[in-house]
Amino acid sequence: MEKLENLIKAETGIIDTNIESYEILPSPDQVLSEIPSSSKARLTVINGRKDIKNILDYTDSRKIIIVGPCSIHDSIAARAYGEKLAELAKEVKEQLVIVMRTYLEKPRSTIGWKGIIDDPALDNSNHVEEGIKISRRLLLEINELGLPCANEFLRQDIPQYVSDLISWGAIGARTVESQTHRELASGLSMPIGFKNNTGGDIKVAVDAAIAARSTNTFLGITLEGKICSVRTKGNPYSHIVLRGGNGQPNYHPEKIKETSELMKQAKIRAGIIVDCSHANSNKQYEEQEKVAYEVLNQIENGTKEIVGIMIESNLYEGKQDFPKNKREIQELKYGVSITDSCIGWETTERIIRKYARVQEKPRHNLE
Repeated sequence: MEKLENLIKAETGIIDTNIESYEILPSPDQVLSEIPSSSKARLTVINGRKDIKNILDYTDSRKIIIVGPCSIHDSIAARAYGEKLAELAKEVKEQLVIVMRTYLEKPRSTIGWKGIIDDPALDNSNHVEEGIKISRRLLLEINELGLPCANEFLRQDIPQYVSDLISWGAIGARTVESQTHRELASGLSMPIGFKNNTGGDIKVAVDAAIAARSTNTFLGITLEGKICSVRTKGNPYSHIVLRGGNGQPNYHPEKIKETSELMKQAKIRAGIIVDCSHANSNKQYEEQEKVAYEVLNQIENGTKEIVGIMIESNLYEGKQDFPKNKREIQELKYGVSITDSCIGWETTERIIRKYARVQEKPRHNLE
């Protein structure tokens, strides 16, 4: 007993031994009160979600194109991109539903910049409150352009701050096997696409969609910021996003068929979105255009299970190194990705217009 007491006395602490500090953040309802949605933004979200659901239900023959930066790091450039995309979206609205990638968090395989919410200044200062507010303002601005937004959800607390401005959500390749993320998806209010994992396993994504369509209970937070037990109804619009894996693509007809069969066996209506980036383009951003057209050829040949594509795109092509100091932050090139390489605006517009032209053709062979 004496030895145990001496051991306890020798310990400086039992909990929080690896915690440097805590920062109290405003509750979601405080942020929503400071940056409220508008009637125009709400209408964009309502219509965006409705359109995507109808496409997944095959009651709308249009295709979904989810397009935009790999991750947002400059809200001014993102707004400029959104303005261009919104104008194009209006032109092709009879053929396509355009949704802007407004990814606010960046998943990492090891370490690195984790997105504008986590570190908006790009300098490891990690002003999360500022990042949340910057992100919400940007989402509001994009929605007010009439352009629906897409986001990948990484944490269970962030949706309460921004999900009212999101029309389509993703669970990524690194988190698709996580029970926590499947539970989260089951309670989100927008359609959720599950990516196959980084190894290329499609069944994992199908399993995730099954789990998300079911009722779940998990720990979460209320709008007032209180920890609570959340019980969900299940998300009936959970579907699959194919992004390739283990250095191999999975958008070719045999993989589309395999995915469709897995979904059929799971009694999930097949609705597949093809990510033209990542392993599907062998991580060569220029190859996204080729992938997009090969997928389009399948659509023309009657593959109705493909409901859309995803493209990583920015104002200008390529990528630049993440800045290491204040000078490099100031010298960042405008409209160029600091994470994955992206195609530029001209290529983006060419792809979208080609999809729109094909969608104008008679649809009898796609029914």
